[in-house]
Formats: sequence, structure tokens, C-alpha cells
Amino acid sequence: MWAADQFLATEYDKSRMNQGLDRSRQATDRKVHLREVLARSIGVFEKEENHTPVLLEEMDCGTYIRKRVELSATPGLTFPAYVLVPKGFGKTKLPGVVAVHGHGYGSRQILGMHPDGSWDEGEPGIYHNFALEFVHRGMVVIAPDVVGFGERRLQSDLKEDPNAPSSCYTMAAQLLMVGKTLTGLRIQEALCTLDYFSGLEEVDPEHIGIMGFSGGGLIAFIASVLDERLHATVLAGFPNTFKESILAVHHCLCNYTPGILNHAELPELISLIAPRPLFLESGLDDPIFPKEGFIKAVEVIQAAYTSIGKPDLLATDLFPGAHEISGRLSYDWMYAKLTE
Repeated sequence: MWAADQFLATEYDKSRMNQGLDRSRQATDRKVHLREVLARSIGVFEKEENHTPVLLEEMDCGTYIRKRVELSATPGLTFPAYVLVPKGFGKTKLPGVVAVHGHGYGSRQILGMHPDGSWDEGEPGIYHNFALEFVHRGMVVIAPDVVGFGERRLQSDLKEDPNAPSSCYTMAAQLLMVGKTLTGLRIQEALCTLDYFSGLEEVDPEHIGIMGFSGGGLIAFIASVLDERLHATVLAGFPNTFKESILAVHHCLCNYTPGILNHAELPELISLIAPRPLFLESGLDDPIFPKEGFIKAVEVIQAAYTSIGKPDLLATDLFPGAHEISGRLSYDWMYAKLTE
């Protein structure tokens, strides 16, 4: 057989066998092992220790104050993040949410802005301005710009195509050549964002959650697995299995982590967030994270929460829609979990 279809299917089956061998560990030891594997698989980046955050701008948006700051997670690279602080709460520390966008033009896309920073008065797109939903509920929000999108695209990509949608392919490919991943860089910046955010005077560091959509869901899930300061997690337009989604549908190169399938399928990895509260949502007609994979993932993750006596800490919503955020249940769920 000249085509490699069956060969690839066999390789997936072999990886599942390897996972089975890996399960000989005790449950607690396996969780520790998988966290270590995940951290190692995405690559290690040098940490920036000396950068001082810079306030870039501040604006009164009526019911909240919007600031933009510059942070740095690794030497030689800085990134901006928007901070939204609801007004009228005095000196009371508030719950906080890290809002992570996916493919698109950056954090402005989840804050009701056009790419140039002007207000977008039109109908919201697939992101539904979800960062604003949290600040309107009385939570502080930070929305970092994910590297590779919007203002953080590579100059080399823009020179070739001024309308390049992202720099994911170029960055992911080059980082793989040095034994690292674009996911690893994005996770390091997400955790740096959390470091800064948890130290803000307006934020209660014991009540911080994270929500990510699509590629932002990948970042949110791994950040939550690796850092228990994240008290509650919402994954939107991402929860699935590798087999039904990442391996079955054409995805961006930034979604692939070398060797991870030899250790666990995606639902088991997401389950490492337990016993902290977790919400999973997906559209019934999502073409790149299909409902069949979502349903299978939910079954595995629910079993994991049930096995530790915490079934009520997992909530899900398979809503009528495509590849988009719903929020019809998840926004209020996040507020409830962060104010308990």
C-alpha cells in the first residue's frame, strides 16, 4: 500500500498501547508523571527575572478602567496585555480572570475593539467579547496578546504578506528545530501574566480563573494543569480528543506537541486540572472540534472527577452553534466559582 493512511492509524494505536504501559503507575504518581511529561514536552524557556512592567495607556471606559501594560516572560521578548478593572468597588479585592484569545487579531478581538484599537460597534464575532462579560460581572480581567497574532506577528511574515493571519507556522517550525514548541512559549507568557495579575492590588490572588477559546483553550488548559493558582477553568471550542480533532482535521501547526500521545490522550491530560472546578463548552456544529470528540472527552473527564468524589466540580455545555464561544452558562459559572 503506497498511501500511508493505515500506517498512521497503526501508529496511533501503538501510542495508545504505550499509554497503557504507562498506566502501571499508581493514580497519584501517574498524575505527577503526566504533569512532568507535559511540561517537558512543550519545551523549557529561559525566564526573564529583571523586567519591570510598563504602563502603556489607561482609559476610562464608563463602567470599568482599561489599562494596557507591557510584560516580559523570557529575555529579549516583551508582550502587551490589557487589564480591565470594574469601577465602584473601592479597595475591595475582586476575583480575577485571565482571558486568552486564540487565532485572530489579538486581545482586542475579545475586548470589543477593531485591530487598530478603535471601538467595534458591530455585532461581535465568534469571541463574543467574552473578556467584557467578566468585567461586567464585577471581575478584574487581564487579556494578554498571544505571540504570533495581531501586533505580535513576525516582521518576516508581514514582509511577505501584509495580511498574514498569523505567524504560527513560522514560529512553531523554527522552535521545533531547537527542541521547543510555540505552545511552550505561549504558556510561559501566560504564567508570567498570572504572576503579574495575582500581584495587582485590585485582585484577590486566591480567586483567579482562566478562560480560553480554541487555541486559547490549549493555553488555558496547560496553564491550569501546571499552575494551581488558577482556581477555576473554562475551556471553550477546544475540549476534544486528539484522534477526533487534532489528528482528523486540518489544524494549525501550533496545536501539535511532540511525543505527547505516547503518554496520554487529550481528555486524560485535561483531567489533570481536577479537583479544581472545570467548565467545558463546545458548539454542536463545530467543524474543527467535532461534537463526537467532545462527547468522548467529557465522558473521560467526568469519570476522572467522579473517581475522586468531585463530580459536581465539572460542568459542560454542548450548545447550538459552530466554532464560537457561547457563554450562556460558563460566564455565570465562573463568577460563582470565584466568589464561593
